[in-house]
Amino acid sequence: MNWDLSALYIDDEALEVDVKRVEQKAKTFESLYKNRLKILSTTDFLEALSEYEALSQTFGKFMTYAFLKFATDSSNGGFYAKYQNAYANISEHTLFFELEFNKLTKAKQQEFIEVASIYKYFLTSLLEQKPYQLSSKEERILLKKDNTSASAWSRLFDEHFSRLKFDFDGEQLCEEEVLSKMHNSNREVRKKAANSLSKTLKKHQDLIAYIYNMIKADHKVDCELRGYKSPETFRHMHNKISQKSVDALVKSTEESFSLVHEYYAKKAELLGLEKLYDYDRYAPLSSKEREYDFESSKAIVLSAFEKFSPKMAYIAQKAFDEKWIDVFPKEGKRGGAFSHPATPDAHPYVLLNHTNQRRDLFTMAHELGHAIHQYLSRNVGYLGTNTPLTTSETASVFAEMLVFDSIKDDLNETEKIALYASKIEDIFATLYRQINFTTFERAVHASDGELKKEDFNALWMAESKKMFGSSVVLSKNYEIWWSYIPHFIHSPFYCYSYSYGQLLVLALYGLYKSGKTTDFVENYSAFLSAGGSKSPKELIERFGFDIESVEFWKIGITEIKKLLNEFKGLQDASRTFK
Repeated sequence: MNWDLSALYIDDEALEVDVKRVEQKAKTFESLYKNRLKILSTTDFLEALSEYEALSQTFGKFMTYAFLKFATDSSNGGFYAKYQNAYANISEHTLFFELEFNKLTKAKQQEFIEVASIYKYFLTSLLEQKPYQLSSKEERILLKKDNTSASAWSRLFDEHFSRLKFDFDGEQLCEEEVLSKMHNSNREVRKKAANSLSKTLKKHQDLIAYIYNMIKADHKVDCELRGYKSPETFRHMHNKISQKSVDALVKSTEESFSLVHEYYAKKAELLGLEKLYDYDRYAPLSSKEREYDFESSKAIVLSAFEKFSPKMAYIAQKAFDEKWIDVFPKEGKRGGAFSHPATPDAHPYVLLNHTNQRRDLFTMAHELGHAIHQYLSRNVGYLGTNTPLTTSETASVFAEMLVFDSIKDDLNETEKIALYASKIEDIFATLYRQINFTTFERAVHASDGELKKEDFNALWMAESKKMFGSSVVLSKNYEIWWSYIPHFIHSPFYCYSYSYGQLLVLALYGLYKSGKTTDFVENYSAFLSAGGSKSPKELIERFGFDIESVEFWKIGITEIKKLLNEFKGLQDASRTFK
C-alpha cells in the first residue's frame, strides 16, 4: 500500500547521477544559447526550446522524487532540502531563457511563436509575465534566496504538523485521525475530537501565527519587487484568469450563502438538535454509516469510471497495479491528500490517508481524477502539462460526481439521504468554505504589519460567520481552526481555485446528465488531454460555456439548488434520524 518511486529513480544513487548529469547539460545549454536567442533561426530556436523543456523536466523529476520521500516521512527534510538547493543552483544556468525571450522584438517573438506547435500557448503566456519580471541578476538573487524564505517556513509547518499528536481518551492520534473523529455519529466523540484538536493547536498557535506572518511578509516583498497590483495578482496570472472573474465568483458565491443556512437548519432538524455546533457539521445522518475500506472504495471508483469512460478506468487500474498510490496514515506522513503530476516520462503519484470513512471513498475518486488528467496530458510535453488550478480541479470534482451517481441508487432511503447530505457538505466545503478561506486570506494580507494570534482568530471568525450565519454555532474552539489549513502557508490564494473548479464541474456535469450533447465524453477526454497547452477560456468554450460571463457562475449555483431540492424531497425518511 506504499507507492513505488522506481518510475522516477531506482534509488538515491541513480538520483544523484541524474542531478550531476543535468548540471553539466544545463551549463552547456547556457554556453550555447545565452545572449544568442535574437540571432537564432526558427529551427535553432525550436531545438533550444526542446532542450530547455528536457532540462526543466529533469529538474521536475528529481524534485518530485525528493518531495515524495519527504511527504511520506518528515525525517527526510534534510534530504528534500539538499535537492531544493541543487535545483536552485543548477536552474541558474537556464534562468536566462524565459527572460531573454521576453526581451526579443515583437516580430522575433511572433516568428518563434508561429512555429512552436504545442508550445504556442506556453510562449504566449511568457509574454504576459513580462511586466512583472526583473533583471537576470535580480531573478538570480530571488532564486538563490527561495529556499530560505517562504519555502523554508512551509517546510517547518509540514515537519511540525507531522509530529503533532492529539490526545483522544488517552490515545495519541495524528491530525488525520482526530479530524476523522468529527465525522463520527456519536456527538460526544465529535465534541471530544474538536476539543482535542483545539487543545493541541492552542499550544502551538504562537509558532503557527509567526510562520503565517513570515509567509505574509515574504509575499508582500515579492509583490512589491515585481509590481503586482494586489497580493492575488500572481495567482490569477498563474490560473490564466482575470481579477474581474474571481471577484464575480466571490460575489455570486457569497450572495448564495442562504443555501448554506437553509441546509444546516434542515440538518439540525434531522439530527433532532436544537442547535448545530461547529463540531456537528459533518455528523452523519445515520448512526450506522457504512465503512468503505480500501478494497471496497477501489472497486466502487473503478466501476464508476468504467461506466463513464473505459479509458478513465484503465488509467485508474494502472494506478493501483503499478503502485502510484500511498494509501494509509503512518508516523511522519503528511496529512491530507494530493496527486503529484511528476513528469511525462513517469506517471502521477497519489497520496491518500485512508481511514475507511465515506469521505475517503470520495477523496480517492478526487485524487484519481487528478491523476487521470495529469496522465492524459503527458502528450503535450512537460511545458504544456502545467495546468492552471482553475481547470485542474475540474477532473477531480467531476470524478467525485461520477462516484456519487454510481452509488446513490443502490442505497435504501436512510442511506440515500445521508449520502445526499454528505455530497452537499462536500460541495459546501469545496465551494463556500474555500471562498470563506479566500476572503480570510484577503483580510490577512490586507492587514499592515505582523498580526497577533488573536488578530488571526478575529478575522477568521468574522469571515466564517458570514458563511454560517445563525445556522451553526461557532464555539470558542473554532476561532483557532484556521491554523491547521496548509494552503495558507504553502500556496497563498490557492483556495478559490477549488470553488472555481466546483462550479465549473457542476455546470459540466449538468450538461452531461442532460444528454443534450452526444459527444460529451469525447470532448471531456480532449479537454483533459490538452493539459495546460490551451487557455481555460478556450478549453471551456468546447462545451459552449463562457467563463468570462457572470451568468456562467449562476449555472453552477442552480445545480446546487437542484441537489438541495432533491435532498429535501427525501424528507419522508427524516423520522429515522430523530
